[in-house]
Amino acid sequence: MNDTQNSLMKTDKPVGIVGYGAYVPRFRLPASEVSKMWTGGTGGVPIQEKAVNGLDEDVVSMSIEAARNALNRAEIDPQLIRAVWVGSESHPYAVKPTSTIVAEAIGAVPHTQAADWEFACKAGTEAMQAAIGFVGSGMARYALSIGMDTAQGRPGDALEYTAAAGGAAILIGSAAEAVAIIEASYSFVTDTPDFWRRAHAQYPSHGDRFTGEPAYFKHIMGAAEALLTGLERTAADYQWAIFHQPNAKFPERAAEMLGFSKAQIQPGLLSPRIGNTYAGSAVIGLTATLDIAQPGDLILMVSYGSGAGSDAFSFRVTDHILAVRDRAPKTEEYITRRQLIDYATYTRYRDKLKMA
Repeated sequence: MNDTQNSLMKTDKPVGIVGYGAYVPRFRLPASEVSKMWTGGTGGVPIQEKAVNGLDEDVVSMSIEAARNALNRAEIDPQLIRAVWVGSESHPYAVKPTSTIVAEAIGAVPHTQAADWEFACKAGTEAMQAAIGFVGSGMARYALSIGMDTAQGRPGDALEYTAAAGGAAILIGSAAEAVAIIEASYSFVTDTPDFWRRAHAQYPSHGDRFTGEPAYFKHIMGAAEALLTGLERTAADYQWAIFHQPNAKFPERAAEMLGFSKAQIQPGLLSPRIGNTYAGSAVIGLTATLDIAQPGDLILMVSYGSGAGSDAFSFRVTDHILAVRDRAPKTEEYITRRQLIDYATYTRYRDKLKMA
């Protein structure tokens, strides 16, 4: 056994995904609206449109919707959930946990653990890693992890084209109940400051093109290659793959570098239609893939979070997927349920006009 195999994250007790659910708000801002406002409509746009949360939606309300979808698929008593963890860059409170509100809303309190997670765009998979360990160690029967964000981006900044709202909830439990067994995972982290937001800053800042080679690709490739090497697999062994999607080009290039085809990543490549949902980017791609995957299919998922790090996971879909898939709205249903808004409405919904 080589060093990479020794460093793979595997649980003592086999675990998997027993329930999953997505949520995407209905409002869509075309990228052309951003371009028209700031460049007069000249130049290309990185995506078609992005999802924007409404006036009555935030990370809490969207997390609750996704969590309820996951519970509907799992059909378990929420009192059996021993952890509710929400990963996000846009928690509505600086000092009040999102996770306790979600736990209360789904009926998991009071005999549960709750915490908010932060690690830029991989906060959702970071919470997932912890949930896998919690259940895999025998400390909990079920643990709920959520990746969810709202649309953030400085007016006129490149991020405004893609920063979107939405995400997904993943319920971890025993492999015997799973729709997808978690074979192994691998995390790859360095101190690479490509994206940040200091305390009290309204919007995040980024290192522009620095976010590509030394940040996104180094970490995506580092995590994916280590996991594939450790499992003695190649892209040809997998039916599907999901990569963090800040835009359409980055995940397509990462897939090509690893040997995956466009067909293998297409179901989980949602950014052209809903934008980059940050902490929800990888996990919502996973839900869309699970909605069409068949028993026996292998799925690779690799997240990315600025700062920087990636989590890679290998899943094997079980026969149980066929029984639970239709118990909650599919991710595609949320994506196609859309209402276009203009830039002025977006400005109002995202509270971008500040009064002195």
